[in-house]
This record gives sequence, structure tokens and C-alpha cells, in this order.
Amino acid sequence: MNFWTAVFLIAVVCAVAEVFKARYRSEKGITRDFMGNETFGSPQVDEAAQRELEDLRERIKVLERIATDGNSLDTTETKRIAAEIEALRDKQAPTGSKE
Repeated sequence: MNFWTAVFLIAVVCAVAEVFKARYRSEKGITRDFMGNETFGSPQVDEAAQRELEDLRERIKVLERIATDGNSLDTTETKRIAAEIEALRDKQAPTGSKE
């Protein structure tokens, strides 16, 4: 192995080591400022993602309630009331047509 091959291999090994080091630091939340000081950063909370997560949790609660309420004894009463409401809606004249 000649001198330049050894220099090239050392450079490749150093580059690969830097990539692994940067990956490790990003996974652990370690940041470096412009002076080179390393600090452990707190994970940033994405407010939009948190809002969406809360919305999804609420939807799941509603779906669970619907699924469990459909198997209760009051199901027939609920269906009867819903049918009456739909019947009343059907009896109303269309609101968009004025002559």
C-alpha cells in the first residue's frame, strides 16, 4: 500500500466516523453552538401535531362510544327517535325554492 492510498483510507474512515457521530448526536438531542459547546436540547413540541393528536383521540372516543352504544338496550329507542327526526325532515318543504 502506498502513501496516498493510506491517506485516502484514513480520510474515508474519518468521514464515516463523523457521519455516525452526527447521527448519534441528533438522536440524543445534542446540539452544538457557534463556540463549539455541546448542550442537551429539550425536544421541541410541534403544537400542530399535538392538536391533531388530541383531535384524533377525541374522534376515537366518539367512535368507541358509538360502537358500544350500538350494542346497548337503548339502541331501538335511539333508532326510533332518529327515524322520527328523519321523517319530520322529509315532511318539510325545500328551503331553497321560492316562487
